Amino acid sequence: MQRIPKFLTKVLNQVLVLGIVGLLQMALAQNTSPAQDTTHQGNVTTDPSTTAAQPPVVPSEPKNTSQAAPSELVIGPGDDLEITVYGAPDLSQRTRVGADGNISMPLIGNVRIAGLSSSEAQASIETQLRRNNVVNDPQVLIYVKEYSSSGISVVGEVVRPGVYSALGPHRLFDILQTAGGLSEKASGLVTISHRGDEEHPVTVQVSKDPALMTRSNIELLPGDTVFAAKAAMVYILGEVIKPGGYILNSTGAVTLLQVVAAAGGPTSSAALGRARMLRRTPTGLQEVPLPLKALLRGKTADIPVSAEDIVFVPSSHTKAVLTASSVIAGTAASAAVYRVF
Repeated sequence: MQRIPKFLTKVLNQVLVLGIVGLLQMALAQNTSPAQDTTHQGNVTTDPSTTAAQPPVVPSEPKNTSQAAPSELVIGPGDDLEITVYGAPDLSQRTRVGADGNISMPLIGNVRIAGLSSSEAQASIETQLRRNNVVNDPQVLIYVKEYSSSGISVVGEVVRPGVYSALGPHRLFDILQTAGGLSEKASGLVTISHRGDEEHPVTVQVSKDPALMTRSNIELLPGDTVFAAKAAMVYILGEVIKPGGYILNSTGAVTLLQVVAAAGGPTSSAALGRARMLRRTPTGLQEVPLPLKALLRGKTADIPVSAEDIVFVPSSHTKAVLTASSVIAGTAASAAVYRVF
């Protein structure tokens, strides 16, 4: 009777020891399984023979988001701002950005916001208010009423040259229409210089063809400059049916007879033998006699004309052609404009 309890005690001790060993093995297996899984995954995607030769992966540096993207409107000197600080009406104001790029706000002084977008400027002001313990949880809204520094400049042969607001998306034809369209002296060639990339301007030909218009209607960015080039033009004044300025064709290969024909020909009182042409040269205006009578009769070769030439056909009642030079110079600027087809 005394041996049975000793036997049971021995069996129970062995079972207890085996149970403890089993628990330790399970715990050890759980601790080592992630490393084994990671090694297994690495073996699937990586060739062990080349692993040592591969350079370590360097994490990319975080991008600097302190400046607005090039296509985003940014605040600059002279811009008109309306600043609202919710819950603090005394801090709200309307102001313009100074020439140094700063604005002045009560209790925090100068805050530099030039070069920032509206959202970035709001965050900058909120940071200053919080840092100076002016407002515990500031909420700032900035509304730019006028962008003076990031507009789109339109110059050259347009009806109303100037700087136009870049608020919202804009394309070339939008801005040209805002500027009144191309003037009658425009060639149709428009050059766009993008802000920050002035050395690589883009030149497009403004066409009335719908298919070509779609391709030339490029997107404009804040700070861009649009230049509408002047067309090559020759003037014919005096005794012709339609005196005025005539835009040369795209090749510029226009002759005197073509210009005279476009002008409707000479009047009945024209002194064809005394026709003259004024041509601009490096040394000044040069007066050239024109054998217009012989040209019209086909007795001499036609004469090519150049841009800015001024042809003057005097009246038979005019005694001297040279006295008409001052009249030609003054009349050419205000002459009607036509096209040579």
